[in-house]
Amino acid sequence: MAETRLVQGRYRLHDVIGRGGMGEVWRATDESLGRRVAVKCLKPLGPQQDPNFMKVLRERFRREARVAASLQHRGVTVVHDFGESDGVLFLVMELLEGHNLSQLLDENKQHPLPVQDVVDIAEQVADALAYTHRQGIVHRDLKPANIMRLGDGAVKICDFGIARLGADIGFTSRLTGTGIAMGTPHYMSPEQISGGEIDHRSDLYSLGCVLYEIATGAPPFDLDDAWAVLVGHRDTPPEPLRTRRAELPDYLDRIVLDLLAKTPEGRPTDATDLRRRIVSARSVPVSVSVPVPVFTPLLREPEVSAPAPRLPSWARGMTTGHKATAGSLAPAARGYDPAAGLTGEWTTGSGVVRAPEPTAAPSPTTGPPPEPATAPTTGPAPEHTPGLSPELPAVLAARHRAGLGLGRLGRWDEAEAVHRSVVADRERVLGPDHPDTLTSRYEWGFALGRLDRPTDALREFHRVTEARERMLGADHPDTLAARQETAYLLGRLGRHFEAHDVYAEVLVSRERTMGQDHPDTLRCRHNLAFNLGRLGRLEESYRMAREVAEARGRLLGADHPDTLVTRYEVAYTLGRLGRWEEALDGYREVAATRATVLGADHPDTLATRYEVGICLGRLGLGAEALALYRELTEARGRVHGPDHPETLRARHGVGVNLGRLSRWEEAVAEARAVCAVRERVLGPDHPDTLISRREVAVGLGWLARWDEALTAYHEVAEARARTLGPDHPDTLTAREDEAHCLEQLGRPTEAAELHRGTPSPRHGNGGQRAAP
Repeated sequence: MAETRLVQGRYRLHDVIGRGGMGEVWRATDESLGRRVAVKCLKPLGPQQDPNFMKVLRERFRREARVAASLQHRGVTVVHDFGESDGVLFLVMELLEGHNLSQLLDENKQHPLPVQDVVDIAEQVADALAYTHRQGIVHRDLKPANIMRLGDGAVKICDFGIARLGADIGFTSRLTGTGIAMGTPHYMSPEQISGGEIDHRSDLYSLGCVLYEIATGAPPFDLDDAWAVLVGHRDTPPEPLRTRRAELPDYLDRIVLDLLAKTPEGRPTDATDLRRRIVSARSVPVSVSVPVPVFTPLLREPEVSAPAPRLPSWARGMTTGHKATAGSLAPAARGYDPAAGLTGEWTTGSGVVRAPEPTAAPSPTTGPPPEPATAPTTGPAPEHTPGLSPELPAVLAARHRAGLGLGRLGRWDEAEAVHRSVVADRERVLGPDHPDTLTSRYEWGFALGRLDRPTDALREFHRVTEARERMLGADHPDTLAARQETAYLLGRLGRHFEAHDVYAEVLVSRERTMGQDHPDTLRCRHNLAFNLGRLGRLEESYRMAREVAEARGRLLGADHPDTLVTRYEVAYTLGRLGRWEEALDGYREVAATRATVLGADHPDTLATRYEVGICLGRLGLGAEALALYRELTEARGRVHGPDHPETLRARHGVGVNLGRLSRWEEAVAEARAVCAVRERVLGPDHPDTLISRREVAVGLGWLARWDEALTAYHEVAEARARTLGPDHPDTLTAREDEAHCLEQLGRPTEAAELHRGTPSPRHGNGGQRAAP
């Protein structure tokens, strides 16, 4: 194909960005939709080729297109279209900007990846495999070159070129019967090598090989002879990872060795089970080094000797192919690796930015937040340190990845400082509009948001949005991601009308360019539904959230975290509509699923159970609510400690429901104890502290201790006027509480005077979640 070729009158080819043994990948423009895409073309073969070989190659490509086009998951490369043009088969995919795991190891000079990156990659790949396996699809060639890490840390599986439908065994057998080996020796499962039955657990074995390599720097059987590698997979127990890299956590060693069990029955049941193990284990803190640490080079494993190994005849002439370890390709050859299929270097930039789900459940006082896209601090960025090596871009990339790792561990202060410094250095070295500079600025903004500095974060996202729109266009996915994050921050600042306009514009663009069921489109619709609720348009919010939950359940599965976040939002909106029984059923279902998938003590599970308690209280089931909040207090204390805000929120629920049961002396004592801790931990004017102080006043009123109640209400009103302003709805509510106390004390003139100076609250409790 000539570079100026317009394929099917729609796809304008620009330049080759990846080559492999079967074809090449072009950077292209979909002129119908105005979006950048990657077009993967099957390499035309001359008439001297065996017609049977040609037939199998074409059939495999067509099957790849049909299978890949059916997949819609953020961890799988999105396929937009496929067809044939002048005898050349082609596949149109989203344009990925990042590097595959093979290239990451190459850039890391043969050293393994940081531990937190290995764990994060494992979790994301497991999530994607869980989805594809539910569709009955097995990849069969999972290897580092087929797993992409985007610039924002998101991971995607590429090239389902030899995937097969689980029920279509006979057709696959015909393909393999041609003598074309399916798989790469360093990552093939024992049953794949022996020609046995293949199912989803073969992919789990291959993933174990990939994780072994990125965690230690070498595959489990690091040999140059393909025959010896295959015998090693079949007969030799792999060496524990920690014997090669001592600082690896024990749980990671166990998980990878379980994946490398010789029989499918010895491995995790499925990818969902694997992901559950990873999520549970990664809650243990893992150390992070900045930049990427350097490890002692690994020694090769000794030659494996096996007496007369019985392997398939096709394995006799097999070569080892390309391993993920660095240094195996000369610089001039990189990007053209016949053994890597069509998944060599896809792009050179790293500008695509993610829109992740919340890492923890939202605070029950405000309902689930919209889903942020990913975040800095004010003040001048630090000057670049003199004396950095000439390989500065690689050093900056490593520092950028370290910042992402710190964020994933919740160490946002450190992540913010790293991203801020990388922004300064990348801006100086690469320029302010370079994709890498903008990616770092995006992450800086995200960290600022997580540090509760939305104004500073909004400033950075405005800069990213303007630059990307200028450089890439208004409909580019990177531009839309930045705009969506801008809308999220506008919502956090209470500017919901502005947020609505931005969300609505982004949604129209995403639906037009990506389709209604693309994960990013659904994320935008989720956020728009949330924002509609904040605008009081509850019926619209409910309908949209329900549609998103149904779509996510269909595409990702009922127990996927994205699905559960939206089902949580549906239940929340039902509560705001006063449909408490339906809300209770919804929360209970989400809580039960989260307990199964994440564990009973996971913060998301506990947050959902808190909402169950709110519904119970609203339905007059105070005794059940009281028992639940006592259990929550114990669980939160065990997980977070007795003074953690979430533990105190659960204790607050205990006090409220004691009051609902008319046990007012106990209720006042509990409220006072919680208020004292909140004042010490959060400060006297913190909203949670003031809520507890008001709860003390409510109890004192029920006990007819009106003088004491008046003092507490007055303190709350003064603090809210000071922090929120005299006309804020919460301040006005507190003044009305004061007036009520004065009336009970027989001081009607003062009460009337306070009423005259206090207009009725315009918005109830200011949009905050009602007390439990």
